[in-house]
Amino acid sequence: MADPRGFLRNRDRELPARRPVPVRIMDWREVYEPHDEAVLRRQAGRCMDCGIPFCHNGCPLGNLIPEWNDLSWRGSWREAIDRLHATNNFPEVTGRLCPAPCESACVLGINQPPVTIKQVELSVIEKAFDSGWVTPQPPDRLTGRTVAVVGSGPAGLAAAQQLTRAGHTVAVYERADRIGGLLRYGIPEFKMEKSVLDRRLQQMAEEGTRFRPGTEIGAPGQVSGRELRDRYDAVVLAVGATRPRDLPVPGRELGGVLQAMDYLTPANRAALGENSDVELEQVVATGKDVVIIGGGDTGADCLGTALRQGARSVTQLEIMPRPADERPADQPWPTYPMVYRVSSAHEEGGERVYAVSTTEFVDDGTQQVCGLRLVEVELVNGRFEPVPGSERELPAQLVLLAMGFTGPEPGGLLEQLGLELDERGVVGRDERFMTSEPGVFVAGDAGRGQSLIVWAIAEGRACAAAVDEYLKGSTALPAPIRPTDRPLTV
Repeated sequence: MADPRGFLRNRDRELPARRPVPVRIMDWREVYEPHDEAVLRRQAGRCMDCGIPFCHNGCPLGNLIPEWNDLSWRGSWREAIDRLHATNNFPEVTGRLCPAPCESACVLGINQPPVTIKQVELSVIEKAFDSGWVTPQPPDRLTGRTVAVVGSGPAGLAAAQQLTRAGHTVAVYERADRIGGLLRYGIPEFKMEKSVLDRRLQQMAEEGTRFRPGTEIGAPGQVSGRELRDRYDAVVLAVGATRPRDLPVPGRELGGVLQAMDYLTPANRAALGENSDVELEQVVATGKDVVIIGGGDTGADCLGTALRQGARSVTQLEIMPRPADERPADQPWPTYPMVYRVSSAHEEGGERVYAVSTTEFVDDGTQQVCGLRLVEVELVNGRFEPVPGSERELPAQLVLLAMGFTGPEPGGLLEQLGLELDERGVVGRDERFMTSEPGVFVAGDAGRGQSLIVWAIAEGRACAAAVDEYLKGSTALPAPIRPTDRPLTV
């Protein structure tokens, strides 16, 4: 194990400092300062190497956390990255974007702050890239079988890399003009600079994975779903759950009321310098009162983006009550608790308002939004009821709907393959990730519903094992989860 007395000597979490707010809101770079190696190793030494490491249960990837904590504490970085890559294709992504359910399940977290697992993970992979240890792993021989992966988010890319390394010829199709899915244009630069994604894609390309951006399978004038199935021995659908939840209240049709991704995608393109047509289409927050409806990660991404664009004010609304500062009694260890969290974007500015519901968007007389009306709500018998006399109006020239996603987009590809959405609004599949169409598999949010990035990668890895077995009759690829697995709750 790591330092046998580390958790007794060092009882506090030590995380890298964030760059000063007045400095970082002037650019799009990542917010964190470099982390001191001595501090990192001290944190890794707090790991207790538990007899039953519940952090394994918190992470669907089954990451070998005590092992690479011990190796990091010892300074055995080369061995640490080998153990990290054994279960996770993209630790540089999860180390930046995952909310770390492993830390909520850390045994040390029962009576101390948990080990900074996520930061150790990120530091290990960054040291590996800096040292040139992350190299292509092409297969020794090809199987002669072909696989199409539709969608290049974390699930699709994980499936593609696993299947390529198993010897299959894999092509990844992406409707956007660059590979990465929501990792490319849905995640702001201040959370993950896209050079992080590009270096991993370079490794995948050198391994043999073929990328086909700018191709929307099933769209008019493009390859149809049926044609794709006929061309390849197997197809993996990793199209995500991109259908946004809407808010059908009076005034929804007004200009300036946008879905979050319709705002973030052009903003992220502009931050990347992809300004050819973006500036003509982009809605910016400069000088505006911005209201974000939805209190999750997408809402926080909108908040940080609006502040960097120079918004006059930003207010984030959430229908749920304000979470508690500490783990609630009905969400015991080792579950992932709903507690009050302050992201880097929240630290930068804006106001958060809880337990409110929007009732109307206000027209300025020119079919543009100038405000919204809301009312405070309270939970009564499981339903949100308005609090009498609590109605008020907020100024808003830009309203962003960040209320989550309900499932994959219907029609098109799914319709052409004869696939239907189940009662949860996702693509139905069996215990081997296969849909009702033989040889067509589904991975990630398209089959699971909106979830965390670690679940997407785990789905991609497990789906790849199922595809490999379908093509060869057996597989040596790991399958960390089943399609029916869910996070631990009570």
